[in-house]
Amino acid sequence: MNKEKIGNFARITDIDKGKAINKRTRLENIISMNTGLTLYIEREILPRYNGFDKAHREDHARMVIKQSLEIARYYAVNIEMVYAIAAFHDLGLAIDRKTHHLESGRIVRKDQRLHEWFTQEEIETMAQAVEDHRASSDHEPRSIYGKIVAEGDRYIEPEKIIERTIQYGLDHYPELDKEGHWQRTLDHLHEKYAEGGYLKLWFPESPNVERNKSRREIIKGESQLRRIFDKIWL
Repeated sequence: MNKEKIGNFARITDIDKGKAINKRTRLENIISMNTGLTLYIEREILPRYNGFDKAHREDHARMVIKQSLEIARYYAVNIEMVYAIAAFHDLGLAIDRKTHHLESGRIVRKDQRLHEWFTQEEIETMAQAVEDHRASSDHEPRSIYGKIVAEGDRYIEPEKIIERTIQYGLDHYPELDKEGHWQRTLDHLHEKYAEGGYLKLWFPESPNVERNKSRREIIKGESQLRRIFDKIWL
C-alpha cells in the first residue's frame, strides 16, 4: 500500500497497482475493534455522558467517535486509540467545565483498565490528544491523534450548532431570556466560526471542510440564522 506524507504523518493514497481504490471500503475490511475494549467503552464510559448538559450527552460522544473513525480510516493510525480518545474526550466535564480537557487527560492516565489494551506510551499519547481536542486551545494538537479527535469534535451544521449552543446556554445561563440567548448564540458563532474565528480544521477528507464554507455564508446573513434559532427555540 503506497503512502504519501502530509504534514508530519503518513496518508494512505488512492492508488494501488495503478488503479484508483475506494479507501473507505478497503479499510473497513481490515478494521476490527477489540471486543473487550468496545464492551468497556459501551458499558462503563459512554453512559457517563448522560449526566452532563444537553449539549454533551451520549449522542455527542457517539458523534465524535463516528466522525473521528471516518477521518482515521484515511491515515496510518491505531484505530482503537482513536476510538478510546473520542470516547474519553469530554469526561472531565464531571469535574470542571473550564478545564475539562485537562481533567479528561487525567482520567485517561488514571484508568487502569486501559492498560489491558494499550502500552504506557500509547496511553500518554491518548491523554495528550484528549487534552488537545478543545477548539479554543492556544496550541496545535501534539499528535495526529489529537488532530483527528479535535476534528471529530466539530460538527459544522448550522442547525446543530445553534441547537447545542441553546442547550448549553439554557443549562448554564438560565437567567437569560430568549433575546439574551439569541445574542449569546450570535456572539458564539462569530467568535468561533466566522472568518478569522478560532476554529481550526486539520484534514481535507473531513466533511467539515464543505460544511464550513456554507456555514460562513449563512453567518453573513443574520436573518437566516435568526429563522433557524426561532425554529429551534420553539
